[in-house]
Amino acid sequence: HPYMAVYTTAAGTLPCRIMLKRFLPYYKPYLGLAALDLSCALGLGLADLVFPAATKRVVDVIVPSGDLPALARFAVLLVLLYVVRAVLEFVVGYYGHVLGVNIQHDLRRDIYRHLHTLDTRFFDDTKTGQIMSRIVGDLFDLAEISHHLPEDLIMASVRLVGSLIVMMAIEWRLALVVFAIVPVLIAFSATFRDKFRKAFKRNKETMAAINEHIEESVSGVRVVRAFGNEDFETARFDEGNATFRASRIASVWHIGVFNTGVSFLSNLGLVIVLTAGGYAAFRGSVSMGAYIAFALYVARFFQPIETLVRSMELFQEGAAGFRRFLEIVDTEPSIVDVPDAVELASIRGDVVFSGVGFRYGDGLDRVLEHVDLSVAAGETVAIVGPSGAGKTTLCSLIPRFYDIEEGSISIDGLDIRHATIASLRQAVGLVQQDVFLFSGSVRDNIAYGRLGASDHDIEAAAKAANALDFIRELPQGFETLVGERGVKLSGGQKQRIAIARMFLKDPPILILDEATSSLDTMSELAIRESLERLSKGRTTFIIAHRLATIRHAARILVLTEDGIVEQGRHDDLVNSGGVYKRLYDAQVESLLVS
Repeated sequence: HPYMAVYTTAAGTLPCRIMLKRFLPYYKPYLGLAALDLSCALGLGLADLVFPAATKRVVDVIVPSGDLPALARFAVLLVLLYVVRAVLEFVVGYYGHVLGVNIQHDLRRDIYRHLHTLDTRFFDDTKTGQIMSRIVGDLFDLAEISHHLPEDLIMASVRLVGSLIVMMAIEWRLALVVFAIVPVLIAFSATFRDKFRKAFKRNKETMAAINEHIEESVSGVRVVRAFGNEDFETARFDEGNATFRASRIASVWHIGVFNTGVSFLSNLGLVIVLTAGGYAAFRGSVSMGAYIAFALYVARFFQPIETLVRSMELFQEGAAGFRRFLEIVDTEPSIVDVPDAVELASIRGDVVFSGVGFRYGDGLDRVLEHVDLSVAAGETVAIVGPSGAGKTTLCSLIPRFYDIEEGSISIDGLDIRHATIASLRQAVGLVQQDVFLFSGSVRDNIAYGRLGASDHDIEAAAKAANALDFIRELPQGFETLVGERGVKLSGGQKQRIAIARMFLKDPPILILDEATSSLDTMSELAIRESLERLSKGRTTFIIAHRLATIRHAARILVLTEDGIVEQGRHDDLVNSGGVYKRLYDAQVESLLVS
């Protein structure tokens, strides 16, 4: 989307050294745990070098001498060694995963915190499923890689270097034959680097698309069922699922070819060495014990090489996830506190729009242009106008959900861009037609207006919102769970809980956005009464579609694409014969027809 398009290109080609530089600080809080994990991995690598050397001694020295006590002692020492190795393996297996989980926790914390700093435009342009995929799936891969990759690199490096040194000591010519295979393996592995990068990136994108569709279809399940479109949604999901399958199969093809090639080259080297070493043993150039030990070290040598080259596959998968992580955390919010921002305190509530202009994006027509408006503290104004005129947009500019392009908005004479965002949004309350409730209890949802509020204050807010009676009739009263988005409650009940939440917040400036639309008459009367109580003494903006709901307002503003074209009381505006009169007549006519 527009917010991430520029960075996606940069992140897609971000050098590995820069990504590592960005990732390594996540180890800093856990240096002790990382040191323990990696030192045990080092011990595992060293322990694996002992058995071939022990084999050489047993075959060349102990067995020919017939020294059974020495053989027994040797066996006991090897058992002790493997007990120590088992302990090291447990530490790496357990504490390594703890390290990965801790890093995953910090990555998820950072991306989640950053999400809450991003502009409303970001969420307008980014689907929830895409965000969920980056927070859950991508970070799980990073947690695994954060400990497996360094562990594998250390153990493989120790086994590789140690095996090479011992092989050189046993028979340097055979060691050179083994080493000659390494450049071939490296060259073969390098051909897959870009293939893996593109394949894993494609996998994550298609998986994100599946998550996006699941989130959307589950959230809209009632709409799906209302239209009987279950088969259509299933077909859409199957299409995305098939795309992911094809993408995954393509990446698995690369993995299969890569693993097969690496294994074949390693085994080919082993065959060459065994043949050449056997010939040397026949000629007496090396002892039988040295020959067996050399063969075991060759296996130890190629195993870490396979591990190292396969680490490239692991790294590319992690890099794809980390690039997607960086796309979000490096998306800079445009709405931030300026250096000299001040806290809004003791607000009266005077709100002034001066020459305000706004559009939702480059290349789009302006929604608002040259809007001038002055609302006194404690005054209630209603805003009406045709659909798309910018009524909701105008009010969304007050808490800086979006920033204006030109002009200014001030509260009590202070430009809102010079106020801290936290204090500004604390001063503004918003009650919308589409009420959002969290999936907790009724009490939790009301208390969201002021975290830590006492039970007495919560009940007082519910009473002021005409919600106390119906809440007490619920199965568990205030502890009743409302379900996802408040699905277990009626529209009127959800609206009253939202109003109670606003009573608890107690903001000096209030925005009511179609707050009584789509409700039955009885619910609307109860809610309108609570809203009038809520509005008392506050600067209030009422956005209304049904003009009958605001006909008694002291001042009505008529907003069109040309700005505020009319304002006044209901009767005066009807008598003027302007835009308001035409809107009113159209609604009266529609009521008569119905």
